[in-house]
Amino acid sequence: MVVNILELLEGSYVPLYLAPQAGVSESPFRRLCRQFGADVVVSEFVSAEGILRGNERTLDYLRFAEEERPIGVQIFGADPERMGEAAAFVHETFGPDFIDINFGCPVKKVVKRNGGSGCLRDLGLVARIVRAVADASPLPTTVKIRSGYDQQSRDPVKIGLVCQESGARAVTLHPRTRTEMYSGKADWEEIRALKAALQVPVIGNGDIRTGEDAAAMRDRTGCDGIMIARGSHGDPWLFRQARAALSGDPIPPDPDVEERFRICLEHAENAVMYGGDPQRAVIEFRKHLGWYMKGLPAGRELRQDLFQAKSLDDVRSRLEGYRRKHLKGRLPGMEPRETAIVS
Repeated sequence: MVVNILELLEGSYVPLYLAPQAGVSESPFRRLCRQFGADVVVSEFVSAEGILRGNERTLDYLRFAEEERPIGVQIFGADPERMGEAAAFVHETFGPDFIDINFGCPVKKVVKRNGGSGCLRDLGLVARIVRAVADASPLPTTVKIRSGYDQQSRDPVKIGLVCQESGARAVTLHPRTRTEMYSGKADWEEIRALKAALQVPVIGNGDIRTGEDAAAMRDRTGCDGIMIARGSHGDPWLFRQARAALSGDPIPPDPDVEERFRICLEHAENAVMYGGDPQRAVIEFRKHLGWYMKGLPAGRELRQDLFQAKSLDDVRSRLEGYRRKHLKGRLPGMEPRETAIVS
């Protein structure tokens, strides 16, 4: 059943979004983040041309389970007519809760085709794309933008107003330019300025790595929603921590090694079930394995070990070997545990 995504953005409740991320926000990870408190998830971004050509791999990105709702499908492209046709196809065939337009991706292979943040060099094109998508489907059209293509064109308020006037029902801002990529600090003051200028809801994105960061963004910008991207890598419990911070509740600690490995294996098992070819799925999952091991004693060595895994059983075996050493305190950086003397 389609969810009215705009109702979530009304009132004082600040919904948490899982950002669209290529190779990361697949269905298994989306479902895991929903379990940890993500209110809304968005698909990996998909090419309008790939959709209309019936590319099998592209269409696989559009699959989702009902328990993932509310979910948006994010599309990208530089041809307004084709973007409209792709939006209509997605609505009629897959029925997500909203269609999101990618004006933010800074990756060279996307930008060189004038997609993603490449569109920000031509705000007339941005307007035509938003209008075409909004006219093609009854679903709400939302957009994700950056602050500009480069420092000279940096004007997120102007970009946001163009999107709003063309039919966007909500705007997500990652306050960096395309040329900044992911360097430096996201300028949250630009989210505040965009919120003050627009009548549609504004979702803030950028540099949310802790629960406290989420509360700080809300307090400093007044944003209507918060989107979490790279901070979620290997850290789906960040959504639980962010919700606690937003609610003024004690922030739950990070899971211990046992719980972290349980979550990681649940994610891996679902990824293999979803991926079809078990060996290929495990190989593609290696990046997640690396992220889950962040901050652990001898984590670098563990990551290197896990990157050799070619099956789920192999992953389980390597994690169990580490767990036993961790339990006994026999890892670099851990002090040996003293054995209690019983009299």
